[in-house]
Amino acid sequence: MAGYRELVAGELPAGLALVPGVEINALVTRDLGLWEWELHILGFGMDPQDEAFEDVLARQRAARRVRFDRTVGLLREIGLPIDAQVAELDVGDEDALGRPTIARALIAAGFASSVEDAFSRIIGHGAPGYVRREGLGPEAAIAAIADAGGIPVLAHFREAPERVEVVRELVDAGLRGLEVYYRSFDVGMVAAVGAVARELGLIETGGSDYHGDLGTYAETHASLWVPPEVGERLLETLGVP
Repeated sequence: MAGYRELVAGELPAGLALVPGVEINALVTRDLGLWEWELHILGFGMDPQDEAFEDVLARQRAARRVRFDRTVGLLREIGLPIDAQVAELDVGDEDALGRPTIARALIAAGFASSVEDAFSRIIGHGAPGYVRREGLGPEAAIAAIADAGGIPVLAHFREAPERVEVVRELVDAGLRGLEVYYRSFDVGMVAAVGAVARELGLIETGGSDYHGDLGTYAETHASLWVPPEVGERLLETLGVP
């Protein structure tokens, strides 16, 4: 959202449609058999000036910072201190600190060879440096996005074909879309997740989930294909010309 406001304050290239977006990592508080007890909720088209939504995001960032600090403390306790590397980071109160930042610090300290290595051995679920997330639940995230005028979408939920009841429950809470096109989904997975979206009347979306660690944005985006009509329908629903 901050990036959107920064860009629209300048001069955009002709013909470029810029849409405010957000991803909220929501904590599931009951055992649904989900990896790390999380669901990721995307929002498209929120009012960038909605103060209530900004308050929600500020609280979410604060919860991420609590987890970040606890993880740094736990790593120190288990003999993997990254305090010096964290101190060198140029971060402010508005930055959404997360485990990718921890992973990069572990690499800089020589404790991990890559972000994937850091997650699998050190800070991922079940690993010795794992700290559980705090923050919004999926229903609250959906409500916050909708209240700000946005379209809530469930991100990269490859379990959708086998867990339709979970998606249906979120639809009852106000979910309006499902990410069908994702860079790690093969053709069969796209078809299966797309069938769920159509069954439940959800808007289909696509995304690269780019975080900057596995190559350039161009390389990551090149591995993703989203049919033009998917974007066109999303823009039409948002009222973007």
